[in-house]
Amino acid sequence: MVDDKAGIEELLDKGIKLEEEIVSRAETTVKDVKNPLIKELVLGISLDSKKHANMLQGLKDLLESKTPFIGEEERETLTNDIKEHIRLESKAIEEYSKILDRVDKREMKLILGYLVEDEKRHHQLLKRIEKWIIEAQTYTEEEWWDIMWKDTLFHGSPMG
Repeated sequence: MVDDKAGIEELLDKGIKLEEEIVSRAETTVKDVKNPLIKELVLGISLDSKKHANMLQGLKDLLESKTPFIGEEERETLTNDIKEHIRLESKAIEEYSKILDRVDKREMKLILGYLVEDEKRHHQLLKRIEKWIIEAQTYTEEEWWDIMWKDTLFHGSPMG
């Protein structure tokens, strides 16, 4: 259980505002930039910051118990989709690594190395999402019945 819900919520709000400031600053920075690579790299940071703000909002929702549980059918769909994402991330790592091994330009090595590491992080995160979030927040029909009736005096029928 959360010890200091109000304090954590305040920190999450500050984080969201900080990420929004980073987004704004990045977009201002590249407004007149002509070099497409530099522009896209800075905008990529902006996209990451938008993602971070959304994740922090998701944590706030979790803190306030606004996160819906996942049913068995939804879990199966999510699990299959995440397994496909993991497969695609593995393929991206393999392909970008091949290119990385064949280039000499420092700039290309920097960007390709970043992409490989980013894909590896995605790969690991997807595995954790599947195990720690999807599995942990899925309830079977039997578990739902237990939740609904476990503590009721007469279990929904007249006198027992």
